[in-house]
Amino acid sequence: MDAIRVFAGDCTITEDGEREQRGDVVVVIKPDDTVLIHDRDGYQPAAWLTRPETLSYEGTSGGTFSLTATDGESSLHVVANEEHGLARYPASAAGAPVGDCPDCEGALVRAKGAVTCLDCEARYGLPAGADVLDRACRDCGLPTMVAERGRAFTLCIDRECESLDDRVNEAFDHEWDCPDCDGDLRVIRNGQLLAGCENYPDCETAFSIPSGTVDGDCECGLLAFDTSGGRRCLDATCERAG
Repeated sequence: MDAIRVFAGDCTITEDGEREQRGDVVVVIKPDDTVLIHDRDGYQPAAWLTRPETLSYEGTSGGTFSLTATDGESSLHVVANEEHGLARYPASAAGAPVGDCPDCEGALVRAKGAVTCLDCEARYGLPAGADVLDRACRDCGLPTMVAERGRAFTLCIDRECESLDDRVNEAFDHEWDCPDCDGDLRVIRNGQLLAGCENYPDCETAFSIPSGTVDGDCECGLLAFDTSGGRRCLDATCERAG
């Protein structure tokens, strides 16, 4: 499990081999090795180095500790003149609670485009623009969500339980005409969800299916979508839908 390491003490802090500070501070090392040094004043760290290329530290309970972090020409060196405390704590992403994990009964939270369990670390990636509902899946007990891809689909957050791709395919595969030949647009996955011509590779027409619902036709003849950013064409380069 990811952990946050915390050191507290009377420390001497040297930045870039030049600027030196000393005081009773708390040194926080995040799981990505970001180092934050806080004194008693304000919310901004007294010194920090974000995601350094190298990080080394030494510390034993009841002894002293030292830390060196470097990133290119930037460096941060910390030496404890007197140690007040040394600890290691579990760390996870913090997010909005969305229910309980059906596997371990831990808390599920939504953070950074996913739903994660704080106990067993199960993780379920969410489609862009999806809203998690206060309603559990009847099959697996996980939360459900609403994701818009042409229409609003309500399904489980676990793609192994219910697939958004399958639902969009059932609704729209062969339903839209290709604007560049006599073929139909197929719903395909190629890194992202696409509406691509069935005559590929003879016709390479393909459009990313936006997060939104179909809202009539664009002036260019393609479908228009109602999205969170306004009305837009299936063709993201077209400016005639608004």
